[in-house]
Amino acid sequence: MTAAPAQSSVPTPSRVDLFRLFTEEGRLQVLALCAEEALTVTELAHVLKDSQPQISRRVTALRDAGLLEGRRDGARVFLRALPAQDVVVTEAVAEGRRLCVEDGSLARLPAAVAAREESALKLFDAAQSSGSVEPSTPEHLAHLAALAPLLPGQRLAVDVGTGDGLVLDVLAPLYQRIIAVDRSQARLAQVAERVVRRGFHHISLFPGSYDDAALVERVDAAGGADLVLAARTLHHAARPSQAVAAFARLLKRGGHLIVLDYLPHQDDSLRSEHGDVWAGFSPKTMLQLFEGAGLHATAEVPIPAHYHPVGPDARLAWHAWAAQKPHALST
Repeated sequence: MTAAPAQSSVPTPSRVDLFRLFTEEGRLQVLALCAEEALTVTELAHVLKDSQPQISRRVTALRDAGLLEGRRDGARVFLRALPAQDVVVTEAVAEGRRLCVEDGSLARLPAAVAAREESALKLFDAAQSSGSVEPSTPEHLAHLAALAPLLPGQRLAVDVGTGDGLVLDVLAPLYQRIIAVDRSQARLAQVAERVVRRGFHHISLFPGSYDDAALVERVDAAGGADLVLAARTLHHAARPSQAVAAFARLLKRGGHLIVLDYLPHQDDSLRSEHGDVWAGFSPKTMLQLFEGAGLHATAEVPIPAHYHPVGPDARLAWHAWAAQKPHALST
């Protein structure tokens, strides 16, 4: 998702070649599923209830014909159907979709995509309090509060994927109200302890996802968010484009979205050991995500390495992107 297509351009196949290619129903199904969603060979095998070698063989044939493109994310390759250039391909996708509906594989697709987030959620739910003692009123809170008048809007901030709640120490002195969102009950329990310890009475916790209807209603009732902060959250989203669209939905007109995440990397241990779904995002990808959500990118900035010296992701390149929701609907 975060890199250029892994395959080079190939000659357009002839009608005869396409007819031969589409004699195998399994290829039709792979093509149809990849037209619905970018998927790995492993995910395709799970959805189609087939072996990975069989799926790989079909994928290779479709890629060689220039009908699929692969985008590398760490050690994985996500496969996506290219736009059909021939009515034969259009009909093949339609037939493949019919076959997928018939055998139930299309119905299994959403669960396969959602499973990308499950390992992270299990890890977060198993989180335990460190038991470390922190000062109830850190010195930096006063200095941050003094900077609050510089913000264009201070009424409401939403911290999506709040995790251990560390960022609340930054937001609390700056905003009149904050909603901290997380799907992990264990993490929110830790955050609740922090909120009480700090005396942050203007922070409320939301146990759920950033696209839950109840959260949208709560934010809308407050007039929309001045800020949505997604700090090291987007790489856990099964569908980053839908996540950014959900973030944008929470913003009021003129509100800002800040995404803090990683640049593309090759450290697959973060996927296996820490539940990451994506191996970072390129600036080009983030711009596309913002544009797809109707946001205007306003800035991007690298985060110096000595600002994140501890943890398994400390060695990665951190980056922040800012975007704004237009003040008025474009005409």
